[in-house]
Amino acid sequence: MTLVLGCLLGAGLLLVVSPLLWPAGTKPRSGSPTLPGRMRAHLAQAGLGSVPVGVFAAASVTVGLGAAGLVQGIFAVSALTVVAALVGAVLPGLIVSWRARARRRANRTVWPDVVDHLVSALRSGLALPDSVSSLAISGPAPIRSAFAQFEREYRATGNFTYCLDELKRGLADPIADRILETLRMAREVGGSDVTLVLRNLAAWLRQDAAIRSEVEARQSWIVNAARLGVAAPWIILALLATRPEAAFAYNTPAGVGVIVGGLVVSVVAYRVMIALGRLPEERRWFS
Repeated sequence: MTLVLGCLLGAGLLLVVSPLLWPAGTKPRSGSPTLPGRMRAHLAQAGLGSVPVGVFAAASVTVGLGAAGLVQGIFAVSALTVVAALVGAVLPGLIVSWRARARRRANRTVWPDVVDHLVSALRSGLALPDSVSSLAISGPAPIRSAFAQFEREYRATGNFTYCLDELKRGLADPIADRILETLRMAREVGGSDVTLVLRNLAAWLRQDAAIRSEVEARQSWIVNAARLGVAAPWIILALLATRPEAAFAYNTPAGVGVIVGGLVVSVVAYRVMIALGRLPEERRWFS
């Protein structure tokens, strides 16, 4: 009965905080990317675009099984084994998400320089495709490989629109989408104000990057507190589970209920703290 009441309490708490965790505006729309498509975009943002989604999923399952076997061999607590399997399976995805956010944060200061290089190339008389291709040599180091791939594909196909789509897929960055869609419009519609639009865009990107950096620095303590608050109880639980009498107690139905309830509370609390301490990410354009 206690276990049933604990599960009902956890479900009720999850329903209470669900508007914060999954706002109505984030519902998938018709035509939105599928789960493999989103995973492929996350891998591309993390610099792992060459890794197939199936291989990554198999690696996640393998890590989960390995973590479960290791915890079962050390503690011999069934509930902890299940938790370790879940954490091990989710861990590669969390690492990819962390790496993707770190790369986006690092590239946020790069894109204004990219726009400046494009403006200089256009003002020197280069055509639009040649201006984009020149970034493979003169652009900032973190994005040169993507523009080198664009140059090779454009020389092979001569299709600027197709090559822009492939470049967007390779960069998988919302700021890059904005820049590339501006170039696409300039290519298809024409006009003499392209350099002016790009210069204004570069100024706005620098201002946005400065504001985001300041806010993220001030809110970093919230994220660190959430991580410490989630990790500390599980470290204590692991230390207690090394004692035979504690391991026996955690293998009982009441012990399983405590571990499952702790897992639910930890996940919900962590997601709430992260939602409070993280700035909203920009959405990609026409991805």
